[in-house]
Formats: sequence, structure tokens, C-alpha cells
Amino acid sequence: MPGTSGSAVTRSTLRQQLADALRDEVLAGRLQPGQAFTVREIADQYGVSATPVREALVDLSAQGLLDADHHRGFRVHEYSVEDFRGMVRARGLVTDGMFLALERRPSGHGADEQRPAAALAAVRRRGEEAQRAAAAGDLTVLIGYDLRYWRELGALFGNPYLSDFLHRLRVQSWVCTVQHLRRLADLRGTLWSGHTELVDTLTRRDHTAARALVDAYNAHSIALIERLTGQ
Repeated sequence: MPGTSGSAVTRSTLRQQLADALRDEVLAGRLQPGQAFTVREIADQYGVSATPVREALVDLSAQGLLDADHHRGFRVHEYSVEDFRGMVRARGLVTDGMFLALERRPSGHGADEQRPAAALAAVRRRGEEAQRAAAAGDLTVLIGYDLRYWRELGALFGNPYLSDFLHRLRVQSWVCTVQHLRRLADLRGTLWSGHTELVDTLTRRDHTAARALVDAYNAHSIALIERLTGQ
């Protein structure tokens, strides 16, 4: 029935909106690792019923961001430095697979060549915003643009499963590192800002250079977190 369908769509949309909002709370550091809360607390905070909140929290648990706390509620998942090392290694494997797929893709002609070039140009613009935020040390803005940048870049490779997996890894990586990065008073010059350079290498189809950039980025990320945590 139309009414039932509309209600289902509305609840589904609210569920996603709540999941996005709570993920942003974690990324902003307002929900700290290990912090516990109940469905009712979140429902009261957002002024909604418990059902879409519970569904959103279950979704975030499935993404590895929350842990169910024995029917008492949920808590923000606590990642270790070793978890982060594993995430970065997994990210590297995914991007290697993506670059290999691009390497094997034949060069197009005319409109076939213009489409990926136009898409890369759009991703580059997103990268420019991420770089500006990194240079300014604005972590909140950087995270938003960085996630969109890699999501859009991943979509260009034509494998939605790899793209979705990379996005999940990148969200988890930020959740793992944001608690440490926000302790620094000034992040200028600390954060990776090679977004446009990476797009430029892919535009030139220089996949060896692209891999080298990502390898350097991953090494930088691990070294930074190890330095901040002493591990």
C-alpha cells in the first residue's frame, strides 16, 4: 500500500541519517572510544523513536564502529595501533588491485577517453579541498573531503565491492586515528596532502608512481600514529 511504502522509505532514510550523524560524532571526537550509551539516550538526543536509532546502531556495529554491550546498550569500538597497521595494509592491497585494474584497461578514444578523464578531474577538485584542509590543519573538514575523495576515486575502478570495502576501511582508519590526532594543538604540516598528485599520476596512467605515492602515504600514516602513541 502507498502509505506503508512511504513509511518504510521514511524510516529507512531516518535510519541512514542517524547512522551518518553518529558516525560523524565519533569522527569529531564527541563520542570517544569506549564510551557507552543506550538506545534511549540517543533517541532522546535526536528527538526520534527508538526503532530507527536501534537500527542505525546495529548498522554501525556491523561496520565495526560500535560494540553491542550485552543488551545494556552500545559503546564506541576501541581500536589498537596494531588494528590500524592491519587497516593500512588492507588499504594498500585494495588500492593495488584498483591500480592493476586501471593498468589493464585499454586506452579509449574520443568520448570513451573523455569520460574517465572528466571523472578524474572531478575527483581532483575534491582532492584540492582535502589538501587545503590538510594544510590548514582542519581535521574535521579534511575527514569529510578525504572520505568523499577516496569514495569517488574508488568508484572509477568499476568494482563496487572493492570501492565499498575501501570506504569502510577508510572510515575505520579515521575513527582509529582521530582520537590521537585531536590531541595535537596544531596539525598543520602533519597530515598527508598528496590527493591531487595522486590523481595527476592516474591521469597520466603512471600506475607505478601512483603505487609509490600510496605506499609513502601508508608509511607516513603508520609512523605518525606510532609516534603519537609511543607504539
